[in-house]
Amino acid sequence: MTAASSIVELRGGAVPIEVRSAGRGPALLWLHSILDRDPWPPLLDSLAERHTVYAPSHPGVGRSGGVETLDDVVDLALVYDELLGALGVSSATLAGHFFGAMMAAELAALCPARARRVCLVSPLGLWLTGKPVADVLILPASELEGLLWSDPAGPAARRWAAHAAGATENASAEAEQIQQLAVMGKFVWPIPDKGLRKRLHRITAPTDLVWGEGDRVNPVAYAEEFRRLVPGAVVHRVPGAHMLHLEQPDAVAALGGRA
Repeated sequence: MTAASSIVELRGGAVPIEVRSAGRGPALLWLHSILDRDPWPPLLDSLAERHTVYAPSHPGVGRSGGVETLDDVVDLALVYDELLGALGVSSATLAGHFFGAMMAAELAALCPARARRVCLVSPLGLWLTGKPVADVLILPASELEGLLWSDPAGPAARRWAAHAAGATENASAEAEQIQQLAVMGKFVWPIPDKGLRKRLHRITAPTDLVWGEGDRVNPVAYAEEFRRLVPGAVVHRVPGAHMLHLEQPDAVAALGGRA
């Protein structure tokens, strides 16, 4: 397994990107969720067994060298389209988790030629009840942590806590930063989906929806809504899983990281 980090200069600014590969597999663009400090390496390493994985730091939370001031999801999709062009990648599997999955779906809908395949891991944003995603982000830290870690002694919470000292505090700090950027009117992620629901039918690539049956933040019922809106989408349910990428990274890679 090889891993490297670099900076890609785009018209809107500089984007840090990690590249992981176990060989010369087809390209996969992985878009993180809000919490950039999540312990992603196990999942990315699993995906890299079959793909060359490109994982950029996402614009929108102040770590992208300039493009975090975008205020339109179409503009951000075009940033990722430009990024793939700069990397010499004509098409790729577009994949992501939570808001990253929403952005992968946006890119696949707006630039269908870029998508060889689409893998959405618990995409967050198409709220069936009309409750805006921002309501979750402004919860008191204790309630937010309770929602994320339905079982504080469970595998997801244990792995998060083991990832780094102060991981929970980091998560709360990032949620606060996201709230501040939202108040300032700067782009964060599709909160709420800003019309993506009406664009999902444009996705033409084979699409996998990977969901944990124990997910409290993003219930399986949302998977059915995505399946209704994305032509030919297939739902893969992982029994018992809450935070898929933490608890069962190999299962996510096997179900949704197909070439």
